[in-house]
Amino acid sequence: MLLRPLAAQLLLLLAISSVSLAHAEDASSAQSSRPAQWAQLVDPHYNLYQITPTLYRSRQPDAAAQPLLQRLGVHTVINFLKESDSKWLSDASVAQVQIPLQVVHIDDADVIESLRAIQTAQKNGPVLIHCKHGLDRTGLVAAMYRIVAQGWSKQAALDEMEHGGYGDEDSLKRGIAYINNVDVAALKSAMDTGACSTSVFALCAIKGWSHKVGMIN
Repeated sequence: MLLRPLAAQLLLLLAISSVSLAHAEDASSAQSSRPAQWAQLVDPHYNLYQITPTLYRSRQPDAAAQPLLQRLGVHTVINFLKESDSKWLSDASVAQVQIPLQVVHIDDADVIESLRAIQTAQKNGPVLIHCKHGLDRTGLVAAMYRIVAQGWSKQAALDEMEHGGYGDEDSLKRGIAYINNVDVAALKSAMDTGACSTSVFALCAIKGWSHKVGMIN
């Protein structure tokens, strides 16, 4: 009489194993079919992808992610949230940079500040950029890095942003709108000249004027 329950349990375990294996194979197949130039998956739990040898993107890490970041050689973590990374990042050898972003109100000055922070940090080694889910804020900055720093076209960056498997595409709509409308040439010029924005009337530029006037007076 005991054989039937045991047999049923074995069949159930086999079914679960088959489903898990199928999912793993699907994930592996999807990853292997990605364009080689797109960011490659490193750890699905953290939505962690390698963009370049010195740039990674992810959702918000936690303390358990620190050994992984150490293995990847990450020297700087750039956080696009209002909450500090000091709550989970205890490794003093990893620099913390915080640039709170809101995609609803993002402008050229935000993007320039973020890209400059990445390029400066890369001089010391690999960099991780993240927001809460590794999707909207991180997705926009990653796409703009592709366009401004790597010379990708808007469409190429948007293809990766929308179809790279990072998460819900509906959450990307504001970032997509920004990319479609941004003046890439003006952004690159601002980066090259050291300007804080593409507009002389940007808040950061006005603050700069006020600081210079104060020093003169």
